This record gives sequence, C-alpha cells and structure tokens, in this order.
Amino acid sequence: MKLLVFAGSTRQHSFNRRLAAQAATVARDAGAEVTHLELADFHIPLYNADLEAQGTPPDVLRLKALLFAHPAWIVCSPEYNGSYTALLKNTLDWASSPVKGHPEWGSGTRPFVGKVVGLLSASPGALGGLRSLEHLAPLLLNLQCWLAPRNFALGRAGEAFDAEGRLVHEASRDSVQAVVAQVLWAAARLAPTEAAA
Repeated sequence: MKLLVFAGSTRQHSFNRRLAAQAATVARDAGAEVTHLELADFHIPLYNADLEAQGTPPDVLRLKALLFAHPAWIVCSPEYNGSYTALLKNTLDWASSPVKGHPEWGSGTRPFVGKVVGLLSASPGALGGLRSLEHLAPLLLNLQCWLAPRNFALGRAGEAFDAEGRLVHEASRDSVQAVVAQVLWAAARLAPTEAAA
C-alpha cells in the first residue's frame, strides 16, 4: 500500500513534522510504501485566481500527481488560533483547483476522491491540536476523501519527543500506530473498488 505522509507546517522544529516522521516510520514498519512529503520542498504561492489564470505553478501539478498516486494519506495538522494552518489550507486550495483544459486535472477533486485519510495533530497545549482536526475533517470530506474514524491529538508536545525526535511515551506510539493501521486497512479494501470504477 502506498501511503503519503505530510504535515501542515514548514517550521524547522515543528512538532507536527516530527509526528509525521514518526507516522512514516510506523507505516514502513507495517510494510507500507511511504512517501514522506515536506511542503517546504514545494514552491506554491498564496492562492489567487488571477495568478492561476496565468498558469498553474509546476509544483502544484507535481503535488496533484503525488496526492493522486497514493490511496492512503496521513495528515499532521498544527493548530493555529483553534484551526488548521494557512499553509495547509493554501496547499489544499491549490491542489483542489481545476486546471482548465488539462487532460488530467480538469476536475479539482480528482486528486482527492476515494483517498483514505488519517488525521494526527500535535500541540504544546493539553488538547493536542484537536480543534484543528475538527475543522480539517469537513474540508476533506467535502473533497470526497474517506476519513479514518480514529485520529490522535498529541498534547503537551514539547515534552513528547526525545532528542532524536521519537515519541517518548508508549501510549502515544500506540495511538499513532492505531491510526496508521486503520488507514492502511481501509485503503487496502477501498482501493480495488476505486480502481475498478
């Protein structure tokens, strides 16, 4: 199973980037073919329809192709002001915008339809970014993704990782593993149906 893992942050010491790295490791150990995507590697401007009319940026097309190629995703969402980040919203807005006249990306939802998505979050606060997941879930459902029923919000993230970026507590590791396992299980069952369609 091909799994795409990414965090809605480009901050160097982001807790959610660390959490994404942990999820990628767990998924590889489970036998998944993992692509750990870093949004900092993509040059994607702030969405503007006038800018888009001049031509969709090449990295947006690259992003669409990566999203489409992976039946399963893990998204790690930071929480800013009780919601997900502007970076994550901008990324999804570009990825879901149809490219007029393009043979592959004429439909904005094509990179999203039928993808099985697991949601994780990390925050220094006690709730662990849970509110960001509550806001992100309806957006992904609107794009026709399947959301795994299990999610995990890692609270007090400043104390949750060791010096190598690994999760300290077994309960946290088990929670990440449970989300990854559910995503891979569901994607393995839904992907053949999607391919047949």
